[in-house]
Amino acid sequence: MPSLPPQPLSPLDGRYRAAVAPLADYLSEAGLNRARVEVEVEWLITLTESSLFGTRPLSPADKDRLRVLYLDFGQTEIDWLAEKEAVTRHDVKAVEYLVRDRLTSLGLDGIAELTHFACTSEDINSTAYALTVKRAVHEVWLPKLREVIAALWHLADEHRDAAMLARTHGQPATPTTMGKELAVFAGRLERVARGIQGSEYLAKFSGATGTWSAHLAADPQVNWPTLSREFIEGLGLDFNPLTTQIESHDWQVELYDRARHAGGILHNLATDVWTYISLGYFAQIPVAGATGSSTMPHKINPIRFENAEANLEIAGGLFATLASTLVTSRLQRDLTDSTTQRNIGVAFGHSLLALDNLLRGLGEISLRRDVLLADLDANWEVLAEAIQTVVRAEIAAGRSQITDPYALLKDLTRGRRVGGPELAEFVRGLDIGDEAKKRLLALTPAGYVGLAADLVPPAR
Repeated sequence: MPSLPPQPLSPLDGRYRAAVAPLADYLSEAGLNRARVEVEVEWLITLTESSLFGTRPLSPADKDRLRVLYLDFGQTEIDWLAEKEAVTRHDVKAVEYLVRDRLTSLGLDGIAELTHFACTSEDINSTAYALTVKRAVHEVWLPKLREVIAALWHLADEHRDAAMLARTHGQPATPTTMGKELAVFAGRLERVARGIQGSEYLAKFSGATGTWSAHLAADPQVNWPTLSREFIEGLGLDFNPLTTQIESHDWQVELYDRARHAGGILHNLATDVWTYISLGYFAQIPVAGATGSSTMPHKINPIRFENAEANLEIAGGLFATLASTLVTSRLQRDLTDSTTQRNIGVAFGHSLLALDNLLRGLGEISLRRDVLLADLDANWEVLAEAIQTVVRAEIAAGRSQITDPYALLKDLTRGRRVGGPELAEFVRGLDIGDEAKKRLLALTPAGYVGLAADLVPPAR
């Protein structure tokens, strides 16, 4: 069988490309290389600004021309680096050569030897990864998560008073409202999102084994740790002064664990909404031209939530692998992190795809309040909790001689369907005060939702 033309192996680069494309600006190989060039260029500018080794600060025009190397980074640079790496077999060295080559074309050969000065590859890499991951999270992934949270808050507010039969252990339980249940997910996700928003993005810039040895050999009068800190923090990152050859990646472990935590909550949301759809609580809004089943024309399958569920599982597995692998490096450095970190974009890609599907799915469902009310009306036995609690209060107040209210209600309702008239007759025969009887007789399953509606925050 003849080979196909070149094809993407990952569905993220094929079928789902449109949904995840914004991440590629940061978490692709090209995005990483652009950030590496940015770090090399900004370090050059920092060294010359300090007039080190006889240099003078660059003019504003020269700085602008130098920064064009990463601001206009494109296919020409991508191809150049690919050809050079094929020879060097070292990606960061290829980036160094690219910067040197462009310095020549810009007439800035005089500072060429300060390119990659006193740097180990991991000084460049740790900084570039911190830049790309931070930008991907803050500019692409986190905004999409917040869109999902906002959609949930909107639905929670809209359905705050939509009484619904709860199910604990899958069995009929004390009623709630759909709005309160969706608010639970929104609140959980908002808390995790705040943690992600406050995440650190650490980088090192301290040489081959984190000791600034080469720096001091070149000029022992410079306060290299302070210069390095100012450089890293000037890029909007957090500085780690105590490292081996690599920055220890603990910030990445924390971030990916938080992203996985968010994914677990989102997975719970996807399966719950799927279940509500299967119960008929939500109707799916037909999409013109879409096909639900290849053989059953009536079907609208909950594919958005199923797709989200599967992609969250893939993302969660990758985030867990990233976290467990990156936390360890043999002695002062090994290369297990190199391949591992190249999959950061894959993990966030599957997560972003899930977020996209959830957002679309939440916009394609409509609550069927009539179904919720019919379900409640078929389960009057859920009022047993209210009745036995009121009886206990009456006993405590000295207005009842009943000895075991829980057992009394269990005998009446456990494993049985009890209708409204039957329950009312039972209440009328109870040894409790008239006011308590009046409150209980006025109860319905749809009205037994406590403070559920009030628990949903005001519309945002």
